Amino acid sequence: MDWSDEGIVLHVRAHGESSAILELLTRDHGRHMGLVRGGASKRMRGVLQTGNTLSVTWRARLQEHLGNYTAEPLSQRVATVLADRKALAGLTAAAALASAALPEREAHPRVYDGLTILLDSLEQPEAWPAILVRWELGVLEDLGFGLDLSACALTGETDNLAYVSPRSGRAVTADAAGIYKERLLPLPRFLTGSGAADMQDVQDGLRLTGFFLEKRVFAPSDKPLPMPRVALPDALTA
Repeated sequence: MDWSDEGIVLHVRAHGESSAILELLTRDHGRHMGLVRGGASKRMRGVLQTGNTLSVTWRARLQEHLGNYTAEPLSQRVATVLADRKALAGLTAAAALASAALPEREAHPRVYDGLTILLDSLEQPEAWPAILVRWELGVLEDLGFGLDLSACALTGETDNLAYVSPRSGRAVTADAAGIYKERLLPLPRFLTGSGAADMQDVQDGLRLTGFFLEKRVFAPSDKPLPMPRVALPDALTA
């Protein structure tokens, strides 16, 4: 059996002397692994880089087998971000999160499309960190753990939303939070459509998504948030 798709490289590891095992996030076949024969060659090492988008065909005798990939580059982004330490940290964090959070061979086309937008924005340092936060919110939603940031959980108001309940994942206004605001998570303004994102907003956004990714996606499986994602907030301010 076989199929063809496009996929974003999440991880590559050597296999034997000349091959590589390639993990992709494909648009229509989800997170999927396969063997690339000749993947250790000089030409293919440049192609099989985290963050690149490939056109691939996967073949195997049975569906449950590892299978073999043939791959050709569609978008080779890595060369454009290697000189930007922060963008490289963002790319690495997003790829590690997709690899760890998404079930294998389960299609998540919205996550794929969002990751494509994120990776294509990495040359825009003023834009991509906020896009990454929005993408992580999309990952949570696609996995069935979406946050409700549309209205206050206590009053139903849609204005002046300033916090998120760590219990319910619902927004709360500044007035309704009252004396309990220290127990709530800050809701950055750019997630409610009220302004551009500065670095404090991005940090608040990463704290928000990181909290719920840990609590709802990784903790039930007794897994930690991937280390590149843990390190990202510090990387953005270093």
